[in-house]
Amino acid sequence: MSTYATVSSTSETGQRTTVPATVKHPRILSVAGSDSSGGAGIQADIKSISAHGGYAMTAITALTAQNTRGVQDIHTPPATFLTAQLDAVASDVTIDAVKIGMLGTEEVINAVREWLARTRPAVVVLDPVMVATSGDMLVAPAAREALLELIKSSHLVTPNLPELGVLLDQPEAASWQAAVQQGKELAATHEVLVLVKGGHLAGELCPDALVHPDGVVNEFIGARIDTVNTHGTGCSLSAAVATLQAQTGDWIASVQQAKEWLGRALETSEVLEVGSGAGPVNHLHALWENAAPGAGQFSAALWAHIEPQRQAIFALEFIKELAAGTLQRNHFAYYLVQDALYLSAYSRVLARASSLAPTEMEQKFWAAGAQNCLEVELQLHRNWLNGQPANPQQGPVTKHYVDHLQGVGFSGSYAEVVAAVLPCYWLYAEVGRVLHADYLSFSGEHPYGTWLATYADDDFAQAAATAVSIMDTAARRGSALERERMRAAFAHSVQYEVDFFAAPHQHVPSEI
Repeated sequence: MSTYATVSSTSETGQRTTVPATVKHPRILSVAGSDSSGGAGIQADIKSISAHGGYAMTAITALTAQNTRGVQDIHTPPATFLTAQLDAVASDVTIDAVKIGMLGTEEVINAVREWLARTRPAVVVLDPVMVATSGDMLVAPAAREALLELIKSSHLVTPNLPELGVLLDQPEAASWQAAVQQGKELAATHEVLVLVKGGHLAGELCPDALVHPDGVVNEFIGARIDTVNTHGTGCSLSAAVATLQAQTGDWIASVQQAKEWLGRALETSEVLEVGSGAGPVNHLHALWENAAPGAGQFSAALWAHIEPQRQAIFALEFIKELAAGTLQRNHFAYYLVQDALYLSAYSRVLARASSLAPTEMEQKFWAAGAQNCLEVELQLHRNWLNGQPANPQQGPVTKHYVDHLQGVGFSGSYAEVVAAVLPCYWLYAEVGRVLHADYLSFSGEHPYGTWLATYADDDFAQAAATAVSIMDTAARRGSALERERMRAAFAHSVQYEVDFFAAPHQHVPSEI
């Protein structure tokens, strides 16, 4: 998950602009275009504002025909109608903050600027939407000068790097240092806070910076989230900042909290499965994660989240060679020795799960699993490990995996233990299912056929399904914090499973 706990400032005199009063459930007016696919614009703003406890209101500046692959058409209603929307809201409802997004034309921009001059909201966040995630230009070229005038009526401007370059009439920044310098120039020229976003740059880190008019820079450093689901990130972030600023009165705190929220929204975005292009972020992840999941929802989300690890397993040389029957015997022997050592410890953790289980069914299930581990270990030694050292040593991956399982098993809750032991069931059932199909199409006698058949066995597949069901039940019984710990325990075990399959080729020299 992307975390933005590290905040640095180039000066101890960093300004923190505050509003006279803050509101627990602020009334936020979004002035933006409509996204027919729901991932950006007005639709994203409503979700973002609601996710942060605000009440969302809207004034629609444009209608777009778009999806996750791009914008097909734009219709801009008359500027007079936009003014009517703005006046209607302001005449009846107290507006605690305004978030401005896509405006499109010079007439529309001027209408918003004139309205701001009359109403003077306490918080105005301008996301100068000029270039969509897909690369489409969303405003007419003549609108740039009007947009620069609108900046003077704003408190915070949140351009992405292409938009920052357009506002300054300069090339897009190619480095983080150049981007921050452009942010300083824009902030000083227009006496406005500028949020410089490093999402368009390459690298493992994703830096962002809040630049003050006096040149003070507060940086927020976070890990880059590897996802294609970035549709509406700019809209969502700026709406979140506007809502949080109305609550906290602290720009630095508001940006930091919004970035942390967006990181999790990006990380969990794959569960939405929206579109075939740049999908949306998961705005309501906190609501869905904190609510007790329905039947199968928790496990489905976990399974989707580990797709990269599942793909990584089947891309490993060990797995490919095992399926093809070309795996060297010393590589397979190393794997089996380590597997036997692992199963010995794994059986003790399963026994621990049995002792913690709240129902008789679950107690019997984990106890049977623990006993089966011991039987499998003995079978491995009898059938495959003749001639191996009498006292083999744990490899580094085996030791780390066992330490993880025992750490969770003897200090975590029942739900955490279940999540930690599940990958050994679930992933092995999946590997067995896929590789057994290769085994059936193999011409001749497969050298590892009996091993492949073990994990493709119907009884093992049923045991894996039962373990998944037990985890879903435990997730529904537990608290939001416990579910978060379950996710962490599960994710660590999954990665150790990947490393376990990779270990023979990393720690055993090839035969000559």
